Amino acid sequence: MSAITDLDALRRAMADNSERPEGPARNARAEHLLAEAEKLNVPLAVIEALGHQLKVYNYSSEKAKMFVPFARLLRMWDERPEDFDAYETHSLHWVFKWMSAGMLDQPHIPLASVEKWLGEMEHRYRLAGHSERAVRGAEFSVAAHVGDVERAERAYAAWLAADRDSMADCHACELHGQGWWQAERGRDREALELWRPVLDGEFSCAHEPHTVLASSLVPLLRLGRADEARANHLRGFRLVRPMESMRGAYADHVEFCALTGNEARALELLAQRPAYFTDEGQPRSKLDFLSVVTLLMERLTGLGLGERQVPGPAGRTWTAAELGARTRLEASALAARFDERNGTRHVGERARARMARRPLVERLPLGMRSPGTVPARRPVAPAGEPPRAAGTAGEPGLPKLLAEARRLSDTLRPHAVEAWAAVARAAEATAGRELETRDRAEIADHEAMGLGPAGVHLFERAAELYAEAGDPGEALAARARAAQVRALAGELDEALAAVAGPHEEVLALYAGGGTGIRQTASVLMARARILMRRVHAAEEPGPAVLADAETAVRAVTELVGEHTGEDVRLAARAAEAHAMLGELAGHGDLERAVELFGRAAEEFTGAGLPWFAAEYEIRLAQLAHHLGDDAGAERALRAALEHGGPHLEPAGRAQLHLQLSEIAEGDGRVGEAAGHALEAAHWADEAGEGPTLGAWARHRLGGCLLRQGRWAEAAEVLESALPDITAETHGDGAVVQTLWWLGDCLGELREHRAAAERRLQAAEIARHWPEQRDHAVLAHLAASSLELAGLPDEAAQAYARAGRLWRTVGDVSGLVRSLRARAWLALRAEDGRDAARALMTEAVQECEAARDAAADDGTRVRLVAELGDTHRQLADLLVRSAGGPGRGGEAAEEAVSALDRASAAFGVLGPAALHDRVQAELAAAWLETDLDRPAAAAARARAVLAAYEDAPGEDETVRSRRAEAEHLLGLTAGRQRAAD
Repeated sequence: MSAITDLDALRRAMADNSERPEGPARNARAEHLLAEAEKLNVPLAVIEALGHQLKVYNYSSEKAKMFVPFARLLRMWDERPEDFDAYETHSLHWVFKWMSAGMLDQPHIPLASVEKWLGEMEHRYRLAGHSERAVRGAEFSVAAHVGDVERAERAYAAWLAADRDSMADCHACELHGQGWWQAERGRDREALELWRPVLDGEFSCAHEPHTVLASSLVPLLRLGRADEARANHLRGFRLVRPMESMRGAYADHVEFCALTGNEARALELLAQRPAYFTDEGQPRSKLDFLSVVTLLMERLTGLGLGERQVPGPAGRTWTAAELGARTRLEASALAARFDERNGTRHVGERARARMARRPLVERLPLGMRSPGTVPARRPVAPAGEPPRAAGTAGEPGLPKLLAEARRLSDTLRPHAVEAWAAVARAAEATAGRELETRDRAEIADHEAMGLGPAGVHLFERAAELYAEAGDPGEALAARARAAQVRALAGELDEALAAVAGPHEEVLALYAGGGTGIRQTASVLMARARILMRRVHAAEEPGPAVLADAETAVRAVTELVGEHTGEDVRLAARAAEAHAMLGELAGHGDLERAVELFGRAAEEFTGAGLPWFAAEYEIRLAQLAHHLGDDAGAERALRAALEHGGPHLEPAGRAQLHLQLSEIAEGDGRVGEAAGHALEAAHWADEAGEGPTLGAWARHRLGGCLLRQGRWAEAAEVLESALPDITAETHGDGAVVQTLWWLGDCLGELREHRAAAERRLQAAEIARHWPEQRDHAVLAHLAASSLELAGLPDEAAQAYARAGRLWRTVGDVSGLVRSLRARAWLALRAEDGRDAARALMTEAVQECEAARDAAADDGTRVRLVAELGDTHRQLADLLVRSAGGPGRGGEAAEEAVSALDRASAAFGVLGPAALHDRVQAELAAAWLETDLDRPAAAAARARAVLAAYEDAPGEDETVRSRRAEAEHLLGLTAGRQRAAD
């Protein structure tokens, strides 16, 4: 740490400290710099150091420390105002506003003192000749804080009516305050309209749009604009996260998560800021934070997670219930201190209302992966979900449970198996005394269905009970189902042997009128399924296997063909049979398979069984995709989502959305693709597949957001995906692409050091690939990021690496650009002029050699353009190496020659490079002027005007360069007259 020996050194040290992250370390450095300033015995040094201390305190958790340095500054002003220069005079009056807000934040400062200070501020502003706009804004803040709506509205109107002057807050900050008041008064649309210029980037400052983005979250949710709220959360939290002073805005983001079913992410945010529970410097923002923590903890407790461990104040572990009780108590006590100071109940009422807020969206997917702190919640089941077992107060008795279970199973409704399980549980209370033999048979039958291959013995038991109940056809159907689950376990020969008897017996029984068509169809379908299983098990099923399966399936269709309108079960058999025929057709006739799958889906839907149609619509989509029919695939996927509805498993729903995302992106509908990728990520997380399927969905979502230019959102999503995108699961290419996209986002966000890190990580993976073009591109991009990050030595090394790679892959343009970049970096270094010139000359030579060796016209044209640009950069480098325009005659002469070569190269390219040629001519003309050759300069200017003679006058570039040429003509004419 260099010593502070004079005012300039102090200013440099304060500027460096201003760049450090907010927090106690920066504040401590400011305190040290004040002590150093006092040693200089220069009043202005102390004034500036006090101002610096004020600023860092204001933007930190130690805001309460502002009052002491400000009191000292004000005393120095009153005693010797001549010690303050214009900037410090302005700063002193500016900080009056911070003092007003700061006093309001501290409940131990009496309201009378705040009002007195407001009067002092008004008096001093009037003496200084400032507008009352800032004063009325401060008065509005006081009135709004204590809940004096009438005074607040008057002050608000006066604030807006007063003239803006140098004391007014920036436009972005003012609009934040104005919008906040509109939202506070329940006028959300008006608030968002006021905030629009800040959200759109028209106005910004060091702390905006940070707070506007945070404040907009709940109003957007209340208006039903959830997509915008999600975007503002992802974009805004990235801005707030590194800024210690923004606890209130941070609380808004935690609240947003608590109100949108994202409790797990809310807990993540709390874990990142443990100091926010205890920091005392800003009591008002602490109240906001504690209120939101209470809201979140009570939400978790209401979900039955009160005993779940959660992040909290350091020193012990906390459950949600314990932390909620603690923060409610603290928030209530702190609000009471404000209300006691203010003489109103307003602060307490606002805090209690905030703690009592209810979720505004059941679940809003964010595209982010949160750890499984909060269990995934499945969608609410539709009507028809089985009730819980009888015995609980308000639950139906066994007869009603039986009736509901039979209704669900007879109509093939979802949850029939669960309904029969509820019957079984209820029957336990009576030891089965209320059950008939038929009832016990159906219970065993459905329990077996829920067990899959493990249910063989229960199917056999159900068959015995059906026979005992006098229903031999259903007994045979249960035996056939037992055979079918054997096939599911891979026991195909045993399954075929087991189903042969029931198959022959049921046909004979049906022919003699001993059983019905439903039972017979059930046995025939079980046999068909077993034979289809044999088709699936074979890598290439032979004709005999296919023929046996088709014969069995057609037997089903022939049996039920005329009866599908009578019984939903028979309609389902017919639809399934057509789907099976589609599978068989898929072994040789894909168009026929598409037709049959489509028919099956239509029949299921027509029978009122759309949830069965979804499976075949998914297969239909696969076939359509294979046939190159993306539109057909998309229709089928959408139908599967619609028909499957809440009955689809989360993983299946995730897959459908992923496929729709791929189709939409391929068709250029990037926004729609992003929406499907977002849904896919959400459902993958619900399925517990966040690290695999969910990570891939987030990868796709990040790419879509990047293509839309939504850099901050894309960066948040990609950073969330990156830990789970692995070479083992997703492949090297996915890892590199994620890092590449993330580097692009970070570059656009001007986080250049982080961008370089990600690009170098990607390059390190790509260096092992057989094809090295991606490695070269990533190395070059990393070099650019390192340069922008202010790391010239590292950038030069990275450009050299990129150059070697460009040479390896035979990309001359890449090589030339890397050489030019190295030349400019060398020029900045001490004694680097010769190296810079050598590198730029090498770039020219590489370009010329490649142009001469080019085998086709297209390559030659690209290299001529590159050569022209390299000559132009060489000219610029020569001039700068000589100290700039007007210096170094020899360098200027060489630069003119280089510009002539650039102009000639651009001239070869014709009209497409007209602007480039003109730019080179104008640059050469200015150098001719510097070399005192006005006639040559004038000739070039006239050549420019001639080149643009037929160019459109409305073209801004044309207008600008014509004006420059005319200015040159006037300048050279004057010099020629002076010389004559």
